[in-house]
Amino acid sequence: MRYDAEHKARTREKVLDEAVRAIRQEGPGQIGVAGVMQRAGLTHGGFYAHFDSRDELVLAAVQRMFADAQDTFRRVIEGLPPREALRTYVRFYLSRAHRDARDTGCPLPLLSSDLPRMGEPARQRFEEGVARLTGLLRDLLDETGRPDAGSLAGSALSEMIGALSLSRAVSDRAQSDAILLRSREAVLERFGLKEEDA
Repeated sequence: MRYDAEHKARTREKVLDEAVRAIRQEGPGQIGVAGVMQRAGLTHGGFYAHFDSRDELVLAAVQRMFADAQDTFRRVIEGLPPREALRTYVRFYLSRAHRDARDTGCPLPLLSSDLPRMGEPARQRFEEGVARLTGLLRDLLDETGRPDAGSLAGSALSEMIGALSLSRAVSDRAQSDAILLRSREAVLERFGLKEEDA
């Protein structure tokens, strides 16, 4: 049976959705084509109509995860002036809700430990994703008049990723919450924004 291009595109997106879920649950090095296709309700043989290899699927899934993160960034700050947008995004990123949203949250804490063991193409996609998210923060900082916007965006994002990762790793909820709060206060202070200013 022949399918139209729209059906093929929908099927590819379905496979990609399942690959993203599998990466979030198992890590990029652990996912298999057969498992992804089964979760998508498709046959293993149909995979090659959409992707040339497992590696290509992983690359596309990593790219999708970063696109989703950029969409989230824009949605969180939509319609806000730069200072309020920065404050809102930092509060969102270093929140309990984001900590607990491993299945949908930022891919940086999830992928950063796995990507060094992946091939160069996957690492390049990761680097591109980091650069785009850093650029979104830098642009907001630029709009607030910060002369050090580029370096500040990079170091603040690194701190936020580290704090989110640590908050997910510790089992004590109070300690986890404290990690988020301390980092949130520190990043906001570095941005020239105090919690009490809100």
